[in-house]
Amino acid sequence: MAGTDSMHGAPAGVVRVEKSDVHFACDSMDTITRAGLKAGFGMPYECNAGGCGTCRFEVVEGEVEDLYPDAPVLTDRDRKRGRKLACQSRPKGDVVIRQRLEDMYIPHVHPMRQEYTLVAIKDITHDIKEFRFRSAKPQRFLPGQYAQVFIPGVSAPRGYSMASIANEPQTDWDFQIRKKPGGEATTALFERVKVGDTIQIDGPYGHAFLREDSTRDVICVAGGSGVSPMLSVARGFAASSKLKGRTLHFFMGGRAPRDICGETELCELPGWGTNIHFHPGISEPGDTDWKGKSGFIHEIVKETHGETMPEFEWYFAGPPPMVNAMAQVLIQAGVPLTQQHFDRYF
Repeated sequence: MAGTDSMHGAPAGVVRVEKSDVHFACDSMDTITRAGLKAGFGMPYECNAGGCGTCRFEVVEGEVEDLYPDAPVLTDRDRKRGRKLACQSRPKGDVVIRQRLEDMYIPHVHPMRQEYTLVAIKDITHDIKEFRFRSAKPQRFLPGQYAQVFIPGVSAPRGYSMASIANEPQTDWDFQIRKKPGGEATTALFERVKVGDTIQIDGPYGHAFLREDSTRDVICVAGGSGVSPMLSVARGFAASSKLKGRTLHFFMGGRAPRDICGETELCELPGWGTNIHFHPGISEPGDTDWKGKSGFIHEIVKETHGETMPEFEWYFAGPPPMVNAMAQVLIQAGVPLTQQHFDRYF
């Protein structure tokens, strides 16, 4: 696992979890969290970016490199106890750590880092583009999951969700990504990475994947580039024999009509107009001739489904304020947390 070429990075060390038989190698391009997940262990994580604190751990023996020493999620108490973030740490040689692993985090598909070549770019909206990457070796993922994308010239990988679904032996991964004003990663991706360039992508990760064992109808709620994982969920829904006959409602929110997307892809799916329904909404209609719903998308969802919310399986993605507002609406409506699926981004 810990090779010395550019694909794998130089060896960093072996990580052992205190009072267990768990141990795994970690190379210089990985973190303790990602290396442990690649080895198939239940490493606790959510955002994979140092923002949620789910992956807190303590070093028992050895030293680690701290990739985010000023992470605001770590409290003064955490720092006094020597706690660090496993998703932002890599070993300096062999280490022993204290961390509680849980079965719920065992990956359904083991992540893998490999080279992908950019084969196509397509405009989706004024600030969202679709990037299609192709690998030599197929890699599965579940609808709704994300990957860590290593962009040349950017200090750390960034998490982006796939819009497509895995379909071996197909090796294409599509990402619909919004250009963030002043953003280091998206500026590099939009302006410097060209068709034919090769980069490294590591995945899949994420817990907000399509639950095919659910007996409920589905609602997807997207804002901005959150459309990407929601399209993946919708495509997985349409392709699933287990979910045949169920209904999916897709809510897409934006500020203005130019921010609305997703319908083009959805209308190509089997079940469009019968089992799959699209509900766009904008928060700033202004003087436009907008004919759809107006308001924040979580408010539109509440208005549309009201007391029936607990009857659905929920998937949502978008800017943190939208995700938090949507989660609050569902909690107030009595939707169990087990029916709410989203990955937090920071």
